[in-house]
Amino acid sequence: QAGKAFRKFLPLFDRVLVERCAAETVTKGGIMIPEKSQGKVLQATVVAVGSGARGKNGEIQPVSVKVGEKVLLPEYGGTKIVLEDKDYYLFRDGDILGKYVD
Repeated sequence: QAGKAFRKFLPLFDRVLVERCAAETVTKGGIMIPEKSQGKVLQATVVAVGSGARGKNGEIQPVSVKVGEKVLLPEYGGTKIVLEDKDYYLFRDGDILGKYVD
């Protein structure tokens, strides 16, 4: 799923590149939700990760998430990146609030 775009872009250090999940446009009852009323999507899928940040001893601390995992993002923050006409967001590993487990 990574595609050609990610061969051109690789996050550095403790950065994580994510793709936000699509916003809900219809309620469970089948009612259409207007675009203005849709909330900000806080769930995303990790598409690329950096190698990790250097610790105090010079050791590399690996990133805590892996490609393909679903994560919970903060409401604000992240850097928007457009790769091949798709929006992605770059977050620090420490900014990610948690990950979903099956």
